[in-house]
Parts: sequence; structure tokens; C-alpha cells
Amino acid sequence: MDRNAKVAVTLGDPSGVGPEVIVKALAALPSEERRDFVIVGNVEALERADRVSGTGLKFGPADAGGDGRIAVDEVALGAALPEIGKVSPVAGDASVRYITRAVDLAMSGKADVIVTAPINKEAMNLAGHHHDGHTGLLAHLTGSKSSFMLLASERLNTIHVSTHISLKGAIERAKTERVLATIEAGHRHFLRLGKNARIAVAGLNPHCGENGLFGTEDMEFLAPAVEQAQAKGIDVVGPISADTVFARAYNGAFDLVIAQYHDQGHIPIKLVAFETAVNVSLGLPIDRVSVDHGTAFDIAGTGKANHVNMLSAIAYARLMARSPRQRA
Repeated sequence: MDRNAKVAVTLGDPSGVGPEVIVKALAALPSEERRDFVIVGNVEALERADRVSGTGLKFGPADAGGDGRIAVDEVALGAALPEIGKVSPVAGDASVRYITRAVDLAMSGKADVIVTAPINKEAMNLAGHHHDGHTGLLAHLTGSKSSFMLLASERLNTIHVSTHISLKGAIERAKTERVLATIEAGHRHFLRLGKNARIAVAGLNPHCGENGLFGTEDMEFLAPAVEQAQAKGIDVVGPISADTVFARAYNGAFDLVIAQYHDQGHIPIKLVAFETAVNVSLGLPIDRVSVDHGTAFDIAGTGKANHVNMLSAIAYARLMARSPRQRA
């Protein structure tokens, strides 16, 4: 990564494992590389995480430099630091404040990429922030009409036509325009990283509907999207039955699978790359990478949280920082 590139890491829900995986991941990096990071959150929460994790890191203001401390862009909580391991509207509000500040940094050019620690959707909604999670909130904060969730791992990548909506809503959303836009977003992202991706579109119905026996959506909506993408020069095929396409991609036939809904894409990724897959937001005017796990309140504060996924998110963020920023 360019030494001048700045990665803004949001603390996530301060009652969850976010602070712990952040301090552990930064402690695992060479000390000179830590200067490339600014943590958007609270020194108090980081120091609490440091005590249970035993990393021995020091934290200071974002403008502090050269003294070995990790830079922190302090965000006022408006209340005492919430109890660890519990759903809290204070923590939910704090997590949104962190994200909002990080977006401001990225939109103003003060950060090249955002890495986000996990938030809790219940806590966020209790605080009055009614979004489906990071994806919807980031689209709202950046004024984007929509965004796309890419789950990236070494051998399997999948981008979703829809994410945090009901299965009924997901079926209704799997229309030609949205499927085509998802294909195009994935294609642009891989081109940015230097690869003309081989893309496969997963079918919506069992066996892609068996020519209408199990539904007609694949013929009516998905196949036309593939044809339109092919006409634009995109290397894409499908729809292909979802019960085989992910195995084929994992074994090297495709670089990216278009998943029609949340669980269709998440289940195979979490099966084969549970600790290393990362969540990448596409279609935004900023770059954002996230861990692909939750707040884990059950182990928060114990020092047991695994930071491998945060290291994967940081590595992917560095990859994006080395490449020209995508267009929304």
C-alpha cells in the first residue's frame, strides 16, 4: 500500500468484539504500518479492549504522530461507555456515529478506504437508526441510490442482487434491471483489480425453473439480464442452477457468482471461508471493506475474539487502496 494512503477503521458496536479484533489486528502488523491507520471511535473503548487482549498498544489523537500511538479520531458518545456484551441503544447510536464520521473522512479525501468492525442491527434500530445494516446506511450517507454486497475470499466470490430483505422481497427484486446492474458492478470491480472476471449467474428457482415447471423467473428476468450483459462485452453465463454453480466456481470455473438473495450467497462463502471472507460494498462513491462476522456479544470482553477476519479485511482494503477508486 502507498505509505501515504490512510485507512479509517470504525470501531463497530463498542459493546461487541469490534474493539478487540481491531487492537489484535493492529498489534499483528509491523509498527511502521500502523501509521497508515486511524481508528474512528473512542480511546476508552480501545483501552478496554487492549486490557483484555493484552496487546500493549497506546492510543492518541488523530493528529498525533511519530510517538508510536495509534491515531484515534474521537467521536463523542453523548453518554458513558456502554456495558460490554449487551445490546444497547447507546452502543447502537455510537456505531452509527463512527460510520458517519468515517464516511465524512472518505468523502473529503482524508481517508482512502474504510474498514468496518461489526455493528448490531437491533442496537442500531433501538437508537432510532432504521437501516438494514452497514450496506443501507452507507448508501444513505453517501446519497447513493443503491449498493451491492460482494463477499470475497481466495477461491469463491459472490455478489448479491439483494441482501437484508425477506425471501419474498428478494424474489420480487430479482428483476432484469437489478440483476444486470449487479453483474455490471461485479464486472467493474474485478476490472479495477486487474481481472476480466468470468461471471456466472445463479438461478433463482430449483434447477432454474426447469423450463417453467418450478417457476418462470429465471427465463423471464435472469436470462435477459445475462444476454444484455453479454451484449456489452461482459464475460457472463447463466442462469446456472444454484446447487452446482458455487461448487463450480470454488473449483475454478468462475471468478464471481451472482447470488439472487442473502442466504444463497452467504451460505457457500461461510462454509468454505468462514474466517477469511470479507464484505465489500460496491456502487458507492467511497471504498469500504468489512469483516464478515457479527458482534459476538457472548465472547465480547473475554479476549477470545479471533482477529483473522479483520486482518483479511485490512488486506483487501490495502488492495483497493492500490487501485483507482471505482465509479458509483
